[in-house]
Amino acid sequence: MKQLDWAALQQAAKDAAAQAYAPYSQFPVGVAVLAENGQIFTGCNVENASYGGTVCAERNAIAAAVVAGQRRFQALMVYTPQTKLTPPCGICRQVIAEFFLPDSPIASCNHLGEQQSWSLQQLLPDAFTPTYLAASTKIEKDV
Repeated sequence: MKQLDWAALQQAAKDAAAQAYAPYSQFPVGVAVLAENGQIFTGCNVENASYGGTVCAERNAIAAAVVAGQRRFQALMVYTPQTKLTPPCGICRQVIAEFFLPDSPIASCNHLGEQQSWSLQQLLPDAFTPTYLAASTKIEKDV
């Protein structure tokens, strides 16, 4: 894998955070994902008065890339204007595991220029992935 341009991912994630719709939490999040083909896709969190209808920035960025035909990714960057660096939430980690390899770098940055990185494996050890479904034995029910 070639050297990652973390600065480009940081800027793209920061720009996406500026578009966040976060009137309830006041916690804007922007994400940039680097597709295997080198394209960067972004997403922001979009909250909803019915909180369960809220969609995180990570899932929005991945969905935008999937709509564009991408299925494999090299890296993901989360941006939040918070002092504490913010990793993806649990459900986002599961969605990331669907499209990223276990050793893929997942990073978080903030308005102070700080950055922290993890591998997907560190964030979600023993992730449930499509390989479990492919290897599963189908059980027939008695009728």
